[in-house]
Amino acid sequence: MLKGISPIISPDLLSVLARMGHGDEIIFADAHFPGETFNSNVLRADGIKIPELLEAVLPLFELDSYVDAPLIMMAAVEGDTLDSSVELSYLEKIKLTNPQISATERIDRFAFYERAKNAFAVVMTCETAKYGNIILKKGVTPC
Repeated sequence: MLKGISPIISPDLLSVLARMGHGDEIIFADAHFPGETFNSNVLRADGIKIPELLEAVLPLFELDSYVDAPLIMMAAVEGDTLDSSVELSYLEKIKLTNPQISATERIDRFAFYERAKNAFAVVMTCETAKYGNIILKKGVTPC
């Protein structure tokens, strides 16, 4: 156990976060996401929902300030609708450490899957919110 680090961050996740470089992406995936289909570096965060994980990780993780959208979520498939409370619950936690963030970028499902192939890691959570996956792009940690 380390002081100042949330106990919901596993040693494996802490290692991944430390090894990521600026521009690398990590996906916090909902329970339905086919993480192992698209990426070989899959971590489990069973029993943890994405808002809790965001609140625990973002004090340790600098978001990329050199891109328009350091946060990316999946857009609804045609005929589906998004539950806006999902993104709002994420943004509530994100704004605790990144108050300047106003929204996330939305990309098509298959574009999201392509990003998953190149992500540094995928963290599988117990999140059940539809379209609950989010990509975080790591930035440069200030001195």
